[in-house]
Amino acid sequence: MEAGLLQALPIVLALELSPDEQPRQLTLGRDEAAELAALVADDLHALVPQVAQARLALAGSLFDAVELLRPGFPVWATLDELARRVPRGQLENVVAFGSHDGHMPAQPLEPDPRYAGGPMRLLPLSLLAPDALASELSDRLEVELVGRGEAGTRTSDWLMRSFGIRLEHARFLSRNDLLALTCVQYEHVNLAPLWQLLEAALLTPYREETTLSARGLSLRYADGKVWAQSPAQWLAHQGGDAADRRHAFAGVMFELRQYGALLHAHGIPMQLDGAAVEYDNGALIDIVASPDMSYGAPSLFAHEAPGLGVVAITVAQPGPAGRARVLAHAYPLQPSALGPLLATLADHFDSASDLHALGHIELDENGRLSAPSPSLH
Repeated sequence: MEAGLLQALPIVLALELSPDEQPRQLTLGRDEAAELAALVADDLHALVPQVAQARLALAGSLFDAVELLRPGFPVWATLDELARRVPRGQLENVVAFGSHDGHMPAQPLEPDPRYAGGPMRLLPLSLLAPDALASELSDRLEVELVGRGEAGTRTSDWLMRSFGIRLEHARFLSRNDLLALTCVQYEHVNLAPLWQLLEAALLTPYREETTLSARGLSLRYADGKVWAQSPAQWLAHQGGDAADRRHAFAGVMFELRQYGALLHAHGIPMQLDGAAVEYDNGALIDIVASPDMSYGAPSLFAHEAPGLGVVAITVAQPGPAGRARVLAHAYPLQPSALGPLLATLADHFDSASDLHALGHIELDENGRLSAPSPSLH
């Protein structure tokens, strides 16, 4: 069985932690990973005997779903690549990769501590099967893992002792099962449109996908990115009085921050659709006009909403008749993005980086996002 003729069948060992439990480490050493791989091989062989004809590869790392479900599935791709390099016959065709001197053998197999607080930890596995076996084995795994994929008692006990945790469940899932589970989780918290974009990025990255958020913000997946409608543009098409429009804008910004954070966690960048510049530092920038020398020097104004802080920044020039000329709107999607965003705007528009806090969301007479007139500032 030549390595080049093997098809990779991705699986995962999902650990559902008891309440308030967290593993004492996120990776296993080489010897520990090998011990766990032997136990996993026994469990899988009992479920689907054809597993004995495939090469089982295990990464001794605990991940969150956002780390595994990224375009190109880099964790599994790395695990498969490493496993293909190992000559057949070593460790009875079971190969495991653990940490040495605190590091995994490749960067994609290093879990990110930022995502370590969830109630479910996922340990990636892969079966490398000959072409003649791969389709049948894949079908059997999809059926058997859903129906009776609970890890064996010895495996569960080993996991609890080695990671210092109590488990509610430990079970094997195919990658398709994990995709379906994540879909249900996002739908449960009213993020079905996000899953629609994420599914396209994972499974059909060559195809464009469009959707609307729950609040009606237009979103589009294309070219490896998610392109979001400008919130200011979205606001211009909303109804209601000023209070309604401010509330609606705060709501859509809360939603956009959710989308931005989750897409970033899944390794998918977000940009503003149709924006003149691409800015990839935790914020979105929409330049709507160039400075006019007949107006005053540009200033930066912070729109604020209760509980959300600064939801948008407007760059505007004071002009005649007490009117402000808007040059750009920018949207920080996370608190740490505010400082770099201000520096970028100040540099682009040759303005001071001082931020004038408004204490509210400023709208013009037509209910559009704006800046205060000079007489009011």
